Amino acid sequence: MIKFGTGGWRAIIGDGFTKANIQLLVQGLCDFMRVSCKLDKPVIIGYDRRFLSEEGAKWAAEVFCGNSVKVHFIYRNSPTPLIMFQVKQEKAYFGIAVTASHNPALYNGIKLFTEGGRDASMEVTDEIENYITRVQKVNTIPFEKANKEGLLVIIDPFNDYIDGILEFLNKSAIIKARLKVLLDPMYGVSKTSLQTILLTLRCDVDVINDRHDTLFGGKLPSPSAATLGKLSAMVVEEGYDIGLGTDGDADRLGVIDDKGRFIHPNEIMMLLYYYLVKFKGWKGDVVRNIATTHLLDAMAKDFGYVCHEVPVGFKHISAKIDQTNAVLGGESSGGLTVRGHISGKDGIFAASLLIEMIAVTKKCLSVLLKEIYDKYGYRVMIENSYTFNAEDKSRLNRILYIDRQIPDFSIEIEKISYEDGLKVYFKNGGWLVARFSGTEPLLRVFAEMPNEKQVADVCNRMKGFLGI
Repeated sequence: MIKFGTGGWRAIIGDGFTKANIQLLVQGLCDFMRVSCKLDKPVIIGYDRRFLSEEGAKWAAEVFCGNSVKVHFIYRNSPTPLIMFQVKQEKAYFGIAVTASHNPALYNGIKLFTEGGRDASMEVTDEIENYITRVQKVNTIPFEKANKEGLLVIIDPFNDYIDGILEFLNKSAIIKARLKVLLDPMYGVSKTSLQTILLTLRCDVDVINDRHDTLFGGKLPSPSAATLGKLSAMVVEEGYDIGLGTDGDADRLGVIDDKGRFIHPNEIMMLLYYYLVKFKGWKGDVVRNIATTHLLDAMAKDFGYVCHEVPVGFKHISAKIDQTNAVLGGESSGGLTVRGHISGKDGIFAASLLIEMIAVTKKCLSVLLKEIYDKYGYRVMIENSYTFNAEDKSRLNRILYIDRQIPDFSIEIEKISYEDGLKVYFKNGGWLVARFSGTEPLLRVFAEMPNEKQVADVCNRMKGFLGI
């Protein structure tokens, strides 16, 4: 079965991720496009550096062309946000990126984008899944033949994407600052784009982990404190102003500050919202998902705005930003977007904006973060992931969502929500979330509390209660 999760369709290479399944998925999409009368615009196709990504993109293109759908094909490994940017630029109905983003190397998949360059909504992916189950025949045309016949056109939107980001930035301030930056693409696709932007802005840039390695150096291609150890050490040893790490397809960002400390994605959102409103004078709300810091709520309230909470899945963040014209939206896993750019995650853009923030404020990240914590208080967040088998999932699902049982946390509870998994709101301002991942076979438990002791305690109580 082909099922879309919060970040598209992902499967293990050679198991679910096969030529047959890719082409089945695209045929279902073509059938949906035909019924929806959306065959008159090209589909944008791009891919990252994972094993079989280029081949998967070609297999997808052959089905679109076999159904007389024109394809604009980005024939070079590209960041996912670049592909989304092109969907927005061309006002295309659909675009796809062949990527499994930050998943382990044995995975690959397809992210689906809709008008405006946004992640496809659940309503759209549910419809496409229905069409996939009814596919009778997959129509294809060989890639080279489609290209010769003009059904497939090779495009390169790199310059437009880079120029779009540069136009957004305070270039003169960054050029004057002459910042020293260390970049870790994590063997993914961000190097060319980020390096081009930073060198254009006269930053002194060095790069590590940039070779093509489909095993991602044996690590998870997700920027975290655990995976950015080398970046952290080098920032301190060689005196960089900032270290930047991006995930496999460059839609998520990890940051190391001037003292070598890993800046959590929650803190990246806090920094950027603080900067855009306080220093740049932007006006507007902020959007976060259920597993992202509530310090954003305090910050928004202080500025006279609102922090909106949405379910996990960037499609919900994009939709709420459109609805409220919020300044910024993001999630604790490292993805964020800013008003006026694309509607999806862009680690390259976020990194560029952090560089501008340091240059304009003339303050390093550690100083800016201290300002924020001194004003809004300090909180600690823990994220745990637990694997399970089919029997475990059934048991956990029954406890959490059918019987709706929770442990005794020994902290007064304000309310409980089941809108997206389980979320417990505590009266001390803390919270705990337990939900199944939409992209991997994992139960994720997130918690945020005023101090390390409390956050560890509530997580341990949940773990013991669930027997995981």
